[in-house]
Amino acid sequence: MAIRIKARNGESAEQMMRRFKKLCEKEGLTKDIKKRAYYEKPSERKQRALRKMTKRATMPARGGSRG
Repeated sequence: MAIRIKARNGESAEQMMRRFKKLCEKEGLTKDIKKRAYYEKPSERKQRALRKMTKRATMPARGGSRG
């Protein structure tokens, strides 16, 4: 997956970089890179997923009706 940025009229390099970073974050690339920065054993990955599932199950439901 390649993210391509074309310079807009009168756009500086800093503005292009800002737009590029926002697109990367929106696509989830920054989160993925941080996650893959260090090796995680499969057992640790399973434990993290299990903790995430139990946390979701114990949290109260969001939203609801107002009025």
